[in-house]
Amino acid sequence: MSTLVATRDLALAAEFIALEADLLDTRDYAAWLALWVPEGKYVVPVNPDETNFEDTLNYAYDDAAMRSMRVRRLTSGESMSAAHAARTLRSVSRFRLLGHTEQGELQVRSAQQLIEYKFDRHRTYVANVEWVLRREGESFRIVRKVVRLLNGGDALAGITFLP
Repeated sequence: MSTLVATRDLALAAEFIALEADLLDTRDYAAWLALWVPEGKYVVPVNPDETNFEDTLNYAYDDAAMRSMRVRRLTSGESMSAAHAARTLRSVSRFRLLGHTEQGELQVRSAQQLIEYKFDRHRTYVANVEWVLRREGESFRIVRKVVRLLNGGDALAGITFLP
């Protein structure tokens, strides 16, 4: 692959990842759900070094049905997390193209700093995020997103947002 192609792919992926962060911060969950392929997996492992998500403990291991249920809880007004939802601000950076899957999907890693504001208090969460993105026209859809929290495994406060 030429450097020019890699640079263009990475630039498009970075723009897509920034869009995803903006949709989450503005709570546009319907648009966020539409970014995913039906079989996509959203994973937040407890152990940031974990690779076997199916057989280990995760904060989230969501397929399409679980992502929809999580969004319903956040928007229903019927759960504690919805009644006192945190406001968030994500900053994404340090994009790196790791390669392609056998199906030609992009594998990207980025850094994320997420600031949560709730009950007059700020909390900061930082993570390495790994993406598998399937090209769809000039954009992408998410095949897999793995959020590796730097402090994964530590006691976390109730997370009333999608990391």
